[in-house]
Amino acid sequence: MHIHIVLHQPEIPQNTGNIARTCAATGASLHLIHPLGFEINDRQLKRAGLDYWPLLDIHHYDSTDEFLREHGAEKIWFFSTKGPRNYTDVRYEGDIWMMFGKETAGLPEELLLDHPDTTVRIPMLPHLRSLNLSNSVAVAVYEALRQNQFEGLQEAGTLTRYAWPEIES
Repeated sequence: MHIHIVLHQPEIPQNTGNIARTCAATGASLHLIHPLGFEINDRQLKRAGLDYWPLLDIHHYDSTDEFLREHGAEKIWFFSTKGPRNYTDVRYEGDIWMMFGKETAGLPEELLLDHPDTTVRIPMLPHLRSLNLSNSVAVAVYEALRQNQFEGLQEAGTLTRYAWPEIES
C-alpha cells in the first residue's frame, strides 16, 4: 500500500505545509498541481512543514491535464463536499490516490462529474462550506491507514523516561 495525496491548485501555504508534514509522517507522497497560490519557498509553508521537507516525496505538475496524462484518473478518490457518498463507505487498497481541491473553490465540477463513482465527501453540518484542507487530508489519510491496519507505521509509542505497563488487549 502507498498513499498519494494530490492537491489541486492549493492557495494557502500553511495548509500545504501541514499536509506535507502529514505526508512525511505517514510515508505518503505529495503531488502539487500548479498554479499554486504561493511560492514553494514561502516562509509560512516551510514553517508549517517544519524539518520534514527533506523526508518528503514531492511531485509537481504544471496543470491538471499533465497530472492526468501521467497518472490517469480511474484510480483516484476525489474528495469534495459535493460527493455522493461518504469517504468511509469505500475501500482504500493498493496504491491509494486522493485528490483535494483548492481552499476557495474545491475541485472543478467537471472533474467530479467525470468520476461520480470515486467522488467522496467527509460528512459535516449542511450549513457550513467546508473543513480546513489540511484537516480533510489528515482525516482521509488516517481512514486509509486504519483500513489497512496502519501498515508500515509505528506499532506503539514509547515514553522518554519510563516504560508503559503491560496492557491487556
